[in-house]
Amino acid sequence: MSAIARIGIVTVSDRASAGVYADEGGPAIRDYMAKVLTSPWEAIERVIPDDRRLIAETLIALADREGCCLVVTTGGTGPAPRDVTPEATEDVIEKPMPGFGELMRQVSLAKVPTAILSRQTAGIRGKTLIVNLPGRPRAIAECLDAVMPAIPYCIDLIEGPYIETDPALIAAFRPKK
Repeated sequence: MSAIARIGIVTVSDRASAGVYADEGGPAIRDYMAKVLTSPWEAIERVIPDDRRLIAETLIALADREGCCLVVTTGGTGPAPRDVTPEATEDVIEKPMPGFGELMRQVSLAKVPTAILSRQTAGIRGKTLIVNLPGRPRAIAECLDAVMPAIPYCIDLIEGPYIETDPALIAAFRPKK
């Protein structure tokens, strides 16, 4: 039996964290993972304001103290002054993984021309892959569909737990042995 994968889900939103409106991004990520993952996992969820220091502290806590192999953020990736999730992510990662952001923007650009404004990024901190997603639930699913095939193998490479997907939904790539 494989270890239970701990997956951090972080909603970055001033208004959702203040209770002005319900968080839709975090639940969209959780529902997506519940649908596509077939191996055991648990969600560690946070809803925090758009504050660079707090975002960085939250990412560090999920990676270093909570032992998450994957941390997925939603929100704060646009060009507005309070959108600082990519900067906070870059503050804490050791290895940038620019291909994730490139692919997510490419997929999003096929749907909306404003995707060029999105600044999603990804990187590795220790044994944790951190991926920034946009804030809209539909865009979250589109972006995860694009990058999820690479996520289980990336987690293998950084010595995380073995993650399996439902091949009818997402065919995870792993090299032939």
